Amino acid sequence: MIATAAIVACSTLAVGLALAFVLRLLPTVRLQLAGLAFLAVLVPLGAVLLSGWVMFHMGDDVKILAVAAASALTAIVAALVVARSIADSIDRVRRASLELARGDLAARAPEGGPTEVADLATTFNEMGDNLQRLFDTRRELVAWASHDLRTPLANMQAMLEALEDGLGAPEEYVPALREQVRVLSHLVDDLFELARIDSDALTLELQRLPVAPIVSSSLRGVEAEARLRQVRLAADVGVDVEARFAPEKVERVLMNLLTNALRHTPSDGSVAVRVEAFPEEVRVAVEDTGDGLDPEAKTRMFERFWRADRSRSSRGAGLGLAIARGLVEAQGGRIWAEDREGGGARVCFTLPAS
Repeated sequence: MIATAAIVACSTLAVGLALAFVLRLLPTVRLQLAGLAFLAVLVPLGAVLLSGWVMFHMGDDVKILAVAAASALTAIVAALVVARSIADSIDRVRRASLELARGDLAARAPEGGPTEVADLATTFNEMGDNLQRLFDTRRELVAWASHDLRTPLANMQAMLEALEDGLGAPEEYVPALREQVRVLSHLVDDLFELARIDSDALTLELQRLPVAPIVSSSLRGVEAEARLRQVRLAADVGVDVEARFAPEKVERVLMNLLTNALRHTPSDGSVAVRVEAFPEEVRVAVEDTGDGLDPEAKTRMFERFWRADRSRSSRGAGLGLAIARGLVEAQGGRIWAEDREGGGARVCFTLPAS
């Protein structure tokens, strides 16, 4: 009997493994699940019937067959119902992916069903949101290029034509032409920096340095504009606070944030740079006493080319804060914006302490 049982067990295992391999060749998940339901029922049922035949010579074969058939049918029906539910959940995600592939950027998958399928739908929807933002950014780039690049080029063309026609003196137009070239060069530099960030081609040499000199240098860089706008500048940073960073990149980040803060601070207001040291990071905050941030600006102000009436990047090409985010993240830090207690806004970024 033991030998017979061992033979039946080994035969059942071999048949089950062979059929499981065959199931993997079926073309759809629905067929694989249905096949798995039959496999899970018929193989044990065959083993039971074979054992019964060996042990009892099928004396009660009709009763055994009836009970086994009823149990098998119940299990198969239940398995098919579950398989259909799983397959339907996957089909919903598949249909949404087909709509997205055909160009419908608003296509989203229902986030229901089993946990794994729901997670898949959630991830798919996040991908759809990212694609939609990407296409929105592309449209904004076209709109930005048609204005911010065309306008200085048109001005330069008009001034050159005026010089050619003798309608103006060179000493009158050359400084203006030089300023337009400077604006275009700055825009090209920003685009080149973004391209390097996007392609991971930005090579930074991080050094452990004090933060105070970088803060002082950045404040001196915007001092003239602050005096013109009658905005007070302040700094709160310890001379012994050190972090690991690329000094020229951090200075550019601070210049972008300070320039942005000055643009949104009224006369007799103030802009301050505050630095706090923590065990794992150094936090740098640029605070202003302006109107603060609206909900959309908090989430989108670091997106390239995004501009709104009350955004923190309403002037220029809308690239400064996007570049700041890329430079901070390339140094292992993070950047975010929040409202300041007592009014105004605060933009913070971190640098690794060691």
